[in-house]
Amino acid sequence: MRVLGVAPGLTRCGLGVVDGAPGRPLTVTSAGVLRTPADADIGHRLLLIERGIERWLDEYQPGAVVVERLFSRYNVRTVMDTAQASAVAILCAARRGLPVTWHTSSEVKAAVTGSGGAGKAQVGAMVARLLRLDALPKPADAADALALAICHIWRAQALNRLQQAHAAARPAPALARLWKGAIR
Repeated sequence: MRVLGVAPGLTRCGLGVVDGAPGRPLTVTSAGVLRTPADADIGHRLLLIERGIERWLDEYQPGAVVVERLFSRYNVRTVMDTAQASAVAILCAARRGLPVTWHTSSEVKAAVTGSGGAGKAQVGAMVARLLRLDALPKPADAADALALAICHIWRAQALNRLQQAHAAARPAPALARLWKGAIR
């Protein structure tokens, strides 16, 4: 399985491509950061991110895309900017019919380090170790994207089984209407 991890950001958008399967060695294919000028208008910055992600999708042909799910209590502006970059990544994947999954940073940290509260340095060190790299991936946004891809590779089978079980547990539409009518 080849996965493109996206650590969204308006100024720096981390990208990482990892090949692997659960229980097998992982291989980094590429890691990097898309940068946009802070003084450019939002439309231009999003267009630069879209073009960059499209280039990565063309070059690396991933089978899935995983995007960091955002959470913040305090800095709404940062969350909005990051959410816009995230939406661009989702749109690029959807345009190609690629499945998109989201993981929170704490899910990724727990999957990669064993602790949902791990710091960036610890995540970077574990990413380097898991991918058998000589040095920590730089900048941290690239390491975050690789960690997202690793997390997805390790969790994809379990998520698929959970989704299938959930779909199988849903009553058929006619049965659901009948059930609703019986409750009234």
